[in-house]
Amino acid sequence: MRAELSHVRNWIFDLDNTLYPASTDLFALIDVRMGEYIMELLGCDAVEARRVQKEYFFAHGTTLAGLMADHQVDPHHFLDFVHDVDMAALSRNEALVAALARLPGRKLVFTNADAPYANRVLGRLGLGEAFEAIHDVHATNYRPKPDPASYQSLCEAFDLDPTASLFAEDLARNLKPAKAIGMTTLWVDNGSEQAPGSDARDYIDYRTHDIGRWLLDILEEDA
Repeated sequence: MRAELSHVRNWIFDLDNTLYPASTDLFALIDVRMGEYIMELLGCDAVEARRVQKEYFFAHGTTLAGLMADHQVDPHHFLDFVHDVDMAALSRNEALVAALARLPGRKLVFTNADAPYANRVLGRLGLGEAFEAIHDVHATNYRPKPDPASYQSLCEAFDLDPTASLFAEDLARNLKPAKAIGMTTLWVDNGSEQAPGSDARDYIDYRTHDIGRWLLDILEEDA
């Protein structure tokens, strides 16, 4: 293990566009389903649905959180609908499977999606047995990343010391609250970042385009 990461005992990973490449475009299929849901809910056209969807995403952290706040949407109904997508684009990532098997310490998934969907994704990636648990949007009481309360709920649920934890995530804005409580942060910069504008991003400790290769590199540092 690379010396400066020897303090890490808890390895926490986002799911979508982090444990698989954004180039698979799986989230584009979910995006379409969200648009369809909003069109049906609000009786609007695709253009207005897209506007509402992205406005909620940026203002609330997820489209679901905005729909729950303004339209009392049932989260289970919404998630079942939008996650009903073909996962054929996902395939086993041998580098990531090997790296996670060797990685010392606890391994958790922290996602704004739900556990049933996350388990389907992990199964496609060959990671069905790689993680101790999944902390999903239901577990955060629907206060998704980057709401600081979601990080608190994660640490409380699994008795995590943030200063002994690393969090890997494809959306840079979701790393800021993690850094604020002492976590080491890894930005999986693979083109999925959607936040408008940018800040200094001094809350990012490490940056990679390939999570599997990065993990193997830090494990092989002193091999």
